[in-house]
Amino acid sequence: MTYCLGIKVRGGLVAIADTRITAGSEVYSNKKVSVHEVGKHSLFIMTAGLRSVRDKAVIYFNTLIDNDGVTFKHMFEAVNAFGEIIRKVAKEDKDALKSEGYNFNLHSIIGGQMAGDDEHKLFLVFPEGNWIEISEGLKYQIIGNSNYGKPLLNRSLSYESSIEEAIKLGFLSFDATQVSANDVGYPIDVIVYHKNSFHLIEHRLEADDMRSVSDQWNDLLKNSLDVLPNDWVEGILGKPETV
Repeated sequence: MTYCLGIKVRGGLVAIADTRITAGSEVYSNKKVSVHEVGKHSLFIMTAGLRSVRDKAVIYFNTLIDNDGVTFKHMFEAVNAFGEIIRKVAKEDKDALKSEGYNFNLHSIIGGQMAGDDEHKLFLVFPEGNWIEISEGLKYQIIGNSNYGKPLLNRSLSYESSIEEAIKLGFLSFDATQVSANDVGYPIDVIVYHKNSFHLIEHRLEADDMRSVSDQWNDLLKNSLDVLPNDWVEGILGKPETV
């Protein structure tokens, strides 16, 4: 499985991707997010699905913008282009993959801001190449293992959250996932985009880098449990019977 999270708040974008790859009994690390320079602007692509499909689609996209010199005025044009590439890869590989027992599968999160965009944009792209925009109402999208990371985001993230808050919540969402799922793990790649900056900031974080934060969060959760009132619990427990 994988864990890729894209967040859109008023001040910008945050993307977090784990790097754990599971292939049968083998486990190794590899990037699941790529940064692409389009003229003086940047965008990122995060993917969850078959690695061979991902690598081929990203190489084709790089060729389109690097060798063919294609540029985009708006982010949706870049997303359309990547969607067409996914359809192309599907035509080339889908039948062969199916014959070997694999389903053609690639979900993608694409974010950035082109010159013609009035603000930063975030999109979810499906294996069929169609897409939806992650807007103010949606706020975030997870591809991969989303079972454990959603509750915290649903409770605490809003469109008005600061970039700093989005990074914290994004990490804690990943932390909840990696604690509960052995197919998601460090290192993680974090990308931050500040509105109208047209520049992506990328960092890689190892488990040792974040251990103190994770431990502190665990302590805070335990302390929060201690301060919750017990009267309602006692009402459920009732009084033990005496013999």
